[in-house]
Amino acid sequence: MNKPQKRILANFAVVLLVTATAVVGMVELKNMVNRSEAMRAMESLGRVVGDYKQKNGSVPPESYVDGITKSLEGQLRLGNLCYRAQWIAFDSPPDTILAYARKDYHSLFFRPGAVVLRFDGRIEWMDKASFDKLIAGQQTPMELEMTPK
Repeated sequence: MNKPQKRILANFAVVLLVTATAVVGMVELKNMVNRSEAMRAMESLGRVVGDYKQKNGSVPPESYVDGITKSLEGQLRLGNLCYRAQWIAFDSPPDTILAYARKDYHSLFFRPGAVVLRFDGRIEWMDKASFDKLIAGQQTPMELEMTPK
């Protein structure tokens, strides 16, 4: 192989490496933005639920939350929101999961998990294993049967 061929091959390898790095970087950036937007959307939902809870003494019904998420559909990046108000008692502990949205990331830095709104208004990100363990302990057999997977 002569020098020009080696140079072309080296240039091709550099371009390929830079392109692959850029693609991976963009995918990771997209995942980071989606996760932060989901957290921000859940915070907005948490404020609305908290305001309703203060005014009425109970959490809002699912139809109320559905109306809010539909009206803010272009602004909220929650994805498949699961609102559990109908399965929660008034005397539930504060760490009970009120709403969650599962996120399945397939990337180097972001692992699958869920954005969680607790009964006391806290919002947090939970990894898949921790979330599955916690939600399994809080769901009743009837809820499991009626909740879509």
